[in-house]
Amino acid sequence: MTPPDALPPFDPAAHGWERRGTGGFSELTGPFWAKREGEGRVFGLLTEAHHANGHGIIHGGLLVTMADNALGLTVFEAGGRVPCVTVQLNTHFISAAYPGEFIEARAEVLRRARSMVFIRGVLTVGDRTVAAADGVWKLLSASPARGVPKGDPA
Repeated sequence: MTPPDALPPFDPAAHGWERRGTGGFSELTGPFWAKREGEGRVFGLLTEAHHANGHGIIHGGLLVTMADNALGLTVFEAGGRVPCVTVQLNTHFISAAYPGEFIEARAEVLRRARSMVFIRGVLTVGDRTVAAADGVWKLLSASPARGVPKGDPA
């Protein structure tokens, strides 16, 4: 494998990726990117040195955050853009990712019940699987008191 620092820098925008909304927690952990793929979307993150842990690999907490965002946004779209929250998220770390690598996240809905959605996804760098995740999301009803959230739901 070629070390990431030996590769030319990846420019997501030049490859059809759009930067996701800024602000909040996602701004501190990202920036995250997205692009259409078939009928869904794929999400991306260009990792940097500040995303690494003390071992020089991308921190597991960041991978979990990325999985939560990607799966949650997939549920949001599949649920008709109804607000939703994570009920359960299981993550399996499969291989390391390194600063400078572009991680992609893809998700698929397994089942949608009345107010619950079961989903799974995978995080990859090229052909290498970095992490797998599955979980359950609850679809919320927009109450008059709560209203509809504004901005990026992640």
